[in-house]
Amino acid sequence: MNYSRMEKIAIGSDHAAYQFKEEMKTFLLSEGYEVKDMGAYGPERVDYPDFGISVGEAVARGEFDKGIVFCGTGVGMAIAANKVKGIRAVVCTEPYSARLSRLHNDTNVLALGARVVGPELAKMIIKEWLTTGFEGGRHYDRIMKIARYEENRG
Repeated sequence: MNYSRMEKIAIGSDHAAYQFKEEMKTFLLSEGYEVKDMGAYGPERVDYPDFGISVGEAVARGEFDKGIVFCGTGVGMAIAANKVKGIRAVVCTEPYSARLSRLHNDTNVLALGARVVGPELAKMIIKEWLTTGFEGGRHYDRIMKIARYEENRG
């Protein structure tokens, strides 16, 4: 965690992961992060792309340092967030992939599946993801290839 200032995290979920998101929000606040909940705000049926895209856009605009999104598997949210220019969203089901996604890919949105990982494992994944920095070097060059492709596609 960046101790020079409190990191700002945008979170969002669909209805399937609403309760899970609420539990992870409590965890993030207890860890000292500033959290903005961008919905869903209850268990009523909603469309996950609305929330994945909203979190992605807020991170891409620089309003938040990172984003975390939740749905049944994490897959739908990751797909939606990855449609936003500048977002590198990853689905993780264990801490090792979370760590490498930050070290090598500089991911800025984490997607978790409420039906896939339990709350304690999710906390370990989140903590690993949030506390791991980007390694840079050859990985930076690869990220820039992706950014150039994004910039040039119509």
